[in-house]
Amino acid sequence: MDIRQKLYQMFILGLEGGEYRKALSNGLGGIIFFTKDIQSAKQFWELIAEMKNLALTPPFFSIDQEGGRVERTENIHNGKKYLSAKFAYEKGLDFLCHQTDEIARELKDYGVNMNFAPCIDVNTNPHNPIIGERAFSDKVEDVIKAQKLVSGVYRKNGIIPCVKHFPGHGDANADSHLTLPVIDLSFEEMEQTHIKPFAEAIKDGIEAVMAAHLHCTCFDRENIPVSLSKNALTYLRERLGFDGVIISDDMVMKGVAGFGALQACEEGIRAGLNMFIFRNSNPEVIDVIEKLAKKAQNDIELFNKIEDSYSRIIALKKKFMII
Repeated sequence: MDIRQKLYQMFILGLEGGEYRKALSNGLGGIIFFTKDIQSAKQFWELIAEMKNLALTPPFFSIDQEGGRVERTENIHNGKKYLSAKFAYEKGLDFLCHQTDEIARELKDYGVNMNFAPCIDVNTNPHNPIIGERAFSDKVEDVIKAQKLVSGVYRKNGIIPCVKHFPGHGDANADSHLTLPVIDLSFEEMEQTHIKPFAEAIKDGIEAVMAAHLHCTCFDRENIPVSLSKNALTYLRERLGFDGVIISDDMVMKGVAGFGALQACEEGIRAGLNMFIFRNSNPEVIDVIEKLAKKAQNDIELFNKIEDSYSRIIALKKKFMII
């Protein structure tokens, strides 16, 4: 693959806008599905089959299927709902294991191979507007225990788990879909509480980590999200020893959108991001990819970062027998 096709591997796009078809033929790395994309089992199977035929390289077929208020297959469940992480965990590890297995088998049956779960934020702020019941607990050890179980069940079923939202969204008092939240905790507080579940997941061999659109003052004084922070992503690589794929949260969220898509993606690549999620696939997103590909032809740092990300993405796809 040339550098342009390798750059396309670094993007996971949604269906809105319709350019995902062309992007798949150019080497798009992944697709993300939302509730509106999944209307019936037959329709979803046929959609994924169509995408496989279009794809230059087999993509990640990804989804946010946490349970509770973050569940994407609800249109085909006939009223059945999975419990959110908090309530599933409170019913006991056997229940959590069974529900996770049910989710994983359902996703596998449709052809989905990556789930942006589990959410391993420690929900220390009871007024957190975005995490809440999506977190297993407000206690570090409970979150670590649940992560180990849930990631293991996904892995056993051939679904790639992606832990989120590094370095921990649990203390936020704002929604990163709407603004850039600030986490003003000391480095020691972050490590002892919010980062610890990620450190343990990495020790257990987690394959993918989602970087949050949060400004953590322990990493950067300037107003920059962790997803674009060289300090934070270097810490994840070098201090925590993570050797897998680092994926951004949705790049249309207000916590990062103010940087502009082109600038944000370039800064993200230079900082160490390996993949970007965009909930849409409109012409503007494709234009960003094409402009970055052109720039990489004469920018050795950008070129090498793309090469490194491509290697990591392909290694993960081979591990889970996607390619």
